[in-house]
Amino acid sequence: MDAARLFEEHHAALFRYLVRLTGDADVAHDAAQEAFTRLIAQPPRDESPRAWLFTVAPNLVRGGGKSRTRRLELLHATVPAGPAADPQPDPEQLVEASERRTAIRAALAELTDKEREILLMREEGFSHKEIAEAVGTTTGSVGTMVARALDKLATALPLDAEAL
Repeated sequence: MDAARLFEEHHAALFRYLVRLTGDADVAHDAAQEAFTRLIAQPPRDESPRAWLFTVAPNLVRGGGKSRTRRLELLHATVPAGPAADPQPDPEQLVEASERRTAIRAALAELTDKEREILLMREEGFSHKEIAEAVGTTTGSVGTMVARALDKLATALPLDAEAL
């Protein structure tokens, strides 16, 4: 197993996925690092390394002492402004962006952990087979689960969601 190649190929997507899942870049970084450490120490036999990473890393997040309440708080937390060197956006744009983030986080909070994981993995380009392996379900049920999760999101988002 070429650990450097696997890291190069999968770390960015895994980190992005975990940040979206947890709302916390530090937690995501730690879980991704630990998942790669475990991958190197004990490579999976029957699964692809990518599916294995995207199964183990969310389990590490869940087992890391973070309660559901804390995750929901993070989903609703405001995103800090960019570095001071970046030009400041128009105040109206800041308010609109904050409202969009709040609406999207609230809609995501309506989903179960599994629904969020499935949608985020789909966004990262996973196949239904890979998603099924990662979340412990059948390939046939992934499409149904994605459709239901998208329906929940559509219901939870405000009517002017096109602007989001």
